Amino acid sequence: MRLTHIKLAGFKTFVDPTTIPVPGQRVGVVGPNGCGKSNVIDAVRWVMGESRASALRGDSMQDVIFNGAATRKAVSRASVELKFDNSLGKAAGQWSQYAEISVKRVLHRNNESQYFINNLHVRRRDVTDMFLGTGLGPRAYAIIEQGMISRIIEARPEDLRIFLEEAAGISKYKERRRETESRLKDTRENLARLEDVRQELDKQLQRLAAQAEVAQLYHRLQAEMQTTQHLLWLVKKQEALLARERARQQVEKLLNELEAEIAALRKAENQLETARAGHYAAGDALHAAQGELYAANTEVARLEQALQHQRETQHRLEKQLEVWNSQESLLWQQQQQVEANLAHWREEQENALLRMEETALAVEEARDKLPQAESAFQDCQHRLSVIQRELAQAEQALQIEEAHRSHAQKTAQQLEVRHLRLRQEIATLPQPDEAGLSGRQDELAELSVQLEQAQLHQETMLAELPALEQAQRTAQHEAHSTQQHATRIEARLHALQQVQSRLEHNHKLKAWLDKHKLDALPRLWQEVRIEPGWENALESILSERLKAIAVPDMADAEAWLVDAPPAPLALYEARQETLNSGNPELIPLRQWVQGPSALLNEWLHGVYAVADCGEAWAMRQRLQAGESLVCREGHVFTCSSVNFYAPQSELHGVLARQREIEVLGEEVEQGSLDVKARQADFAATESALKAFQAELASARRQCADYQQGHHRLHLEVERLTQQQQHLMQRRQQIEHESSDIAAQLEIEVLQAREHELNIEMQQEQVSAMQERLQDVRRERNELDSSLNLQRRALQAAERTVQEANFQQRNCAAKLDEQERALTALARQREDLRLRIAELEQETGELPLIDLDGQLQQALQLRQEREKNLGAARDALAGISQTLQQLEQQRLTSEQTLHPMRDRLEQARLKEQEARLAEEQWAEQLASADADLEILVPLLEKRTKAVELQMRAERLAQEIEALGAVNLAALEELNGSRERKHYLDAQASDLSEAMETLEQAIRRIDRETRSRLQETFDTVNRHFGELFPAVFGGGTARLEMTGEEILDAGVTLFAQPPGKKNSSIQLLSGGEKALTALALVFAMFQLNPAPFCMLDEVDAPLDDSNTERFCELVKKMSQNTQFVFVSHNKITMEMAEQLVGVTMQESGVSRVVSVDLEEAVRLKDAAAL
Repeated sequence: MRLTHIKLAGFKTFVDPTTIPVPGQRVGVVGPNGCGKSNVIDAVRWVMGESRASALRGDSMQDVIFNGAATRKAVSRASVELKFDNSLGKAAGQWSQYAEISVKRVLHRNNESQYFINNLHVRRRDVTDMFLGTGLGPRAYAIIEQGMISRIIEARPEDLRIFLEEAAGISKYKERRRETESRLKDTRENLARLEDVRQELDKQLQRLAAQAEVAQLYHRLQAEMQTTQHLLWLVKKQEALLARERARQQVEKLLNELEAEIAALRKAENQLETARAGHYAAGDALHAAQGELYAANTEVARLEQALQHQRETQHRLEKQLEVWNSQESLLWQQQQQVEANLAHWREEQENALLRMEETALAVEEARDKLPQAESAFQDCQHRLSVIQRELAQAEQALQIEEAHRSHAQKTAQQLEVRHLRLRQEIATLPQPDEAGLSGRQDELAELSVQLEQAQLHQETMLAELPALEQAQRTAQHEAHSTQQHATRIEARLHALQQVQSRLEHNHKLKAWLDKHKLDALPRLWQEVRIEPGWENALESILSERLKAIAVPDMADAEAWLVDAPPAPLALYEARQETLNSGNPELIPLRQWVQGPSALLNEWLHGVYAVADCGEAWAMRQRLQAGESLVCREGHVFTCSSVNFYAPQSELHGVLARQREIEVLGEEVEQGSLDVKARQADFAATESALKAFQAELASARRQCADYQQGHHRLHLEVERLTQQQQHLMQRRQQIEHESSDIAAQLEIEVLQAREHELNIEMQQEQVSAMQERLQDVRRERNELDSSLNLQRRALQAAERTVQEANFQQRNCAAKLDEQERALTALARQREDLRLRIAELEQETGELPLIDLDGQLQQALQLRQEREKNLGAARDALAGISQTLQQLEQQRLTSEQTLHPMRDRLEQARLKEQEARLAEEQWAEQLASADADLEILVPLLEKRTKAVELQMRAERLAQEIEALGAVNLAALEELNGSRERKHYLDAQASDLSEAMETLEQAIRRIDRETRSRLQETFDTVNRHFGELFPAVFGGGTARLEMTGEEILDAGVTLFAQPPGKKNSSIQLLSGGEKALTALALVFAMFQLNPAPFCMLDEVDAPLDDSNTERFCELVKKMSQNTQFVFVSHNKITMEMAEQLVGVTMQESGVSRVVSVDLEEAVRLKDAAAL
């Protein structure tokens, strides 16, 4: 790196912005005493990170800010900036990629100091790191100020070793070792704290393990008890389910039997109705048979009489008449009998109707009373069910109270035993130690205040950190985005330039152009500018002529006629001329094109532009010879032809690409500026973030130190406090437990008594409920008997109604039969009268005929009808008997239904009772969130509820025997074990980290030792060579003062020619100065610093020694820049440039620079 400029503003006497150029290898700063020359050296030291005010010749760092003068006010800030030329990339770290590096420091009145590298806010350490190993820095050997020569000579061996380390470039190794040792110290302290925590955690784990074992046993017993209780409820539920299933099957069986009996009853009633209909039909058939028999008898009598009349004489006819008359009289008698029978049956029918009405009222009354009886019976049955359920609940409550009483009695016994143990324990407790605790608490309070302040500072910085990180990420993202955008534009530009460069692909033509020096001349397509959209039109017209080369003078082309190019080539002379007017009705294509006017006027003459092809087609007839139209697509129209354009060569798009190249070139330039700006912003934010993170790390380390001490004291205080609190708490706990046990014992006794009273009350309630249950059962039986009586009364009334109805129907049938008989008798009597009249009329008129055959037929017919009448009577008698049997069967079925209904109701009550029990146990299982899928497989075959009840009671006794249980012990044990595992892993990691850090320190020491030894030998050799060169003889050397080179000091021995001094302190001031310079330059030969600042180091030298000093500086300036402050004329003559510092205005320094070599040249030129 080369120093190019030093910029100062507000620094000491340089109040105005001042730039000191450092163009050459030897720059001298001259001026009168007190003008501020040494302030330049102080500024360089300050900007490199000097933090000691005494090293800057001040009492405080505020002294570097201009504090005012007679005519100037004080300023609020001071800034110094160094600019380096890093074109060779020798800067350290990430800054090597920058061609120019700027290092700047700004100090404000509020003591806020800021560092910048390339305008990126960085930490002070970033600045010092950049110069580590280069010989530059606030305390390095490259800045030699007033008095430093004597300090080098008179320095202690340990201080002199610092210069040697800087020359060896191991300052960065020492910094790394210091950081590694700091981290190793922190690691050891963290490991120690961790071991303390692990020991305390081991004790806690032992205690929690015992408690967790009891808690696990408690959880296991509790889970087993809960499972047993759930199994008990499940067994009872299953028993209730089985009872319900048996009752349901019984109900279904009785219901089927009842339905079968009702079906039989309905079948009997249907058969009865059918039989009654058959009885009515048989009665009608009997009446019909009787009528037919009467008719047959009449016919037989008639025939017999006719036969008698035929056999007898006339007097027999008279006797026949008498017979008929007697028969007519008999018929009349029979008619009278039938009428009497008719009156009798009518009276019977009326009586039957009256009985029907009376029995119908009785039936309605019985039916009205039956629902009330049934409702009363159902209400009584419901009350019976409610009382049974309440009685079951009361019995269950009684069992619970008895269990509670037993539990209270057992708890009271246990409490008495625990109370006795606590009294024995409190007598053996030791007394707490309060003296040591008080002292530790005072120390802890003081350290807590320091820790709180450190934590507050750290939290403040942590609150500011996200904003800085976000700003850094934002700047990085913007820089990356800008870089990507610029890269894309450059890639596009490069691609277009490559495409354009491929237009000249003919190697022979290129060789011809190179031969005639035409290769660098512009092509026509580079000189032409056309309106967007008309590129195809111009390419279609000019085609290959777009490659035409512009020559300065066409006269040169005459020589090329004999040496023609090997490929088609057009040359033109760039001349300007006005556009010739053409067809005034058309728009020339030349109007849209800019470029060489003469050439374009010639080549585009007669070519007119038309936007649309259709329009061109319509206008082509208006063209004259030699004129053409071209559209945007490139198609060319003449008056007699059309040339369609299509891209066929690499020239297609050359104009559009050229326009885009120009636009992209401007964008690339702007993008480069944007990239630099964004990168500068990113570097500034990153530097600021790193500085802040370093400060935050320091705050964290300080906070960690405080936390470590605070943790140790806190553990000690906690131990003493816990010990004291444990004793006090245990004593209070015992007393509290004793009082609690006494109170709890009293509560348990009261609860036992209360349970006794509750048991007595529950027993009385159960007895009362049982009595109520018996009363309700008796009431239900009475209502059941009354209901059965009403049902039987209803059935009897219904039977009476049916009998009256049957009697009425029978009377109606009899009446019908008598009426038909009466009608038949009246008809027979009338017929007989007519026959008598006819017989009387025909007695003398009709001849005697043979009636034996007719009589036999009539007798046979009467016999048949008598048989039919007997059959009808037998059928009627059989149907009547069947009707009576069916009626008896119906009555039997109705009597069978009542007890069946009673048995069905009892079965339904049992089913309901079982269902209620099942629901009760199911509700308990559901309220306990029992998982039936898990419980069912746990049930063994033939498991009884009594066994499960005994098991649950045994488990409850085992749980009570455990006493007080820390239920959170298991969770605390797991958490402590996890923490123990984490701490063990952390301890292992810390041990590995310690080993790694110790290895790193050993490696750094090994590398440092080797490099320092090499440096010492090399510097000692160079020092031994330079010293005789400077003094013209003599000897000088360096020696180590210890065996370990890393800790050893360095002693300087020098003997000028002719002197045998035993100590360097015996030398003169000039000799000391030359010796120190020889040592410094020996270090420079080993590790040349980029520049060296010398502040009046030649003051103690005489002229001869000054000349030697100047020769040495000139020799060293080949590799290192020198900026020196001097009053010596010989030293001034050595400078390539002089920078004059003046103070024309009191208290204000200004700079005047002079280039001596330029001045000499001007002087020589003036002399000529």
